[in-house]
Amino acid sequence: MRELERIAAEDTSLHPSASAEPLRVGVVGRGRAGRALAAALRRAGHRIDGPTGRGEQPAGDAILLCVPDSEIEIAAAAVAGRARFVGHVSGATPLSALDSAGAEAFGLHPLQAIAGDGTELRGCGCGIAGSTAAALELARRLATDLGMEPLEIADAQRAAYHAAASIASNFLIALEAAAESVAAGAGIEPDEARRLLGPLVRTTVENWLMAGPESALTGPVARGDERTVAAQRAAVAESAPEVLPLFDELVERTRALAGRRTMEAVA
Repeated sequence: MRELERIAAEDTSLHPSASAEPLRVGVVGRGRAGRALAAALRRAGHRIDGPTGRGEQPAGDAILLCVPDSEIEIAAAAVAGRARFVGHVSGATPLSALDSAGAEAFGLHPLQAIAGDGTELRGCGCGIAGSTAAALELARRLATDLGMEPLEIADAQRAAYHAAASIASNFLIALEAAAESVAAGAGIEPDEARRLLGPLVRTTVENWLMAGPESALTGPVARGDERTVAAQRAAVAESAPEVLPLFDELVERTRALAGRRTMEAVA
């Protein structure tokens, strides 16, 4: 990879970021990702065509496909011959899905939950990849221009990278939904549960960010208070029995983490 970077640095014709001139980028896809990235790229000073919908043909130095993973190959074929660079925003899909575009392929995957056009991308990570040194540098420039921190991800690493993102984001939402279900057993409505548990969730995440999982861990499992854990389990079984297998698995994972913390403290 260092050799590719050296070649790109020596040959400015392969280096999209060698000039401060704005890039012309065609964005395909009018979903949340397409709208958010088109808006962010415009704010960064690039000339954007789109986001375009199905059957429309965007133009640009590069075309960015913001479509569902299952549609990437079809969308790539639809823009064949229209740009030197064609990329996708999937975290899990390999660059080979872009082969039908007949272009230099790149990947640009923001590590952010995109909820709308104004989603803040600055400060988040961004998985990047490129089939050539120039394509990789293009992805790096776009990520940097949007204020994101680029992280190069090889195709062989994509499944683990994307699974980590899903656990950290998607599964967290599923976990909080489970907390809402159990809170109902205490007579707490979902909106009230979110309001009351929200500060606890934020503080927990901040502690994890600052100190790591072992130091951030609190609660009865970490303290070895098995009587309280048993009482909690009984309450879960009564109020939300569908959550019980998840509760049991998380108790075991938490015990393992607490044990690791104890071993590190002894060492």
